[in-house]
Amino acid sequence: SSGINAEYGALRYKVLEPVLLLGKKRFEGVDIRIRVRGGGATARVYAIRQAISKSLVAYYQKFVDETSKKEVKDILLNYDKAMLVADPRRCEHKKFGGPGARAKYQKSYR
Repeated sequence: SSGINAEYGALRYKVLEPVLLLGKKRFEGVDIRIRVRGGGATARVYAIRQAISKSLVAYYQKFVDETSKKEVKDILLNYDKAMLVADPRRCEHKKFGGPGARAKYQKSYR
């Protein structure tokens, strides 16, 4: 948690959202370590947040019962779908005939 406080400031509450939503009781006996590579500060925060949420759901499925797993999953999904489902959008690559992915070079008639 110390790295989060120093690096991200206001975004650290985003990382703690799963804990704040579900309560500390549900995280007892669970040890989570997350290593993030690539992306900017915001993307990393959202990746950490998603990893915490997904790992807790997986833990509940494997070691606890199905009903409590469903309960945890529903709480997270009702708050924000991005907690458990990744955003598949990526940057479109540049193509020939223009300065970007879709834009074409300007054409002058004179």
